[in-house]
Amino acid sequence: MLDALTVATAVAALALAAWCGWAAYRDQPTKDWHFIGMAVVSLLAVVQLVIGIVQLARGEKPEQGTTIFVAYLLGAFACIPAAGFMSLAERTRWGSVTVAAGGIVLAVLEVRLYDIWGG
Repeated sequence: MLDALTVATAVAALALAAWCGWAAYRDQPTKDWHFIGMAVVSLLAVVQLVIGIVQLARGEKPEQGTTIFVAYLLGAFACIPAAGFMSLAERTRWGSVTVAAGGIVLAVLEVRLYDIWGG
């Protein structure tokens, strides 16, 4: 895996979590700007998914197993979109809390992906 991409995705996810956490603190639901931020973080996760699949196709192997790596890779890919859809269903401050939690979960998944690959 690309270490720089993993770090960038984790940092972007934490920034999104802080931003949505601030909105929740101010009693605001997710707004259009938050969804743009979610799109940016999701784009980073898509790039990571593609790179991970390409590396697996080239024959590179994660230290802790391919199955668990692919499972974490798919979970990281789906984390922010799932939180975004849930925040659309809950148009209160709790929608912002959901996205903030999704950002934290994505950052943790990135650390785990780094460990699984052999970092």
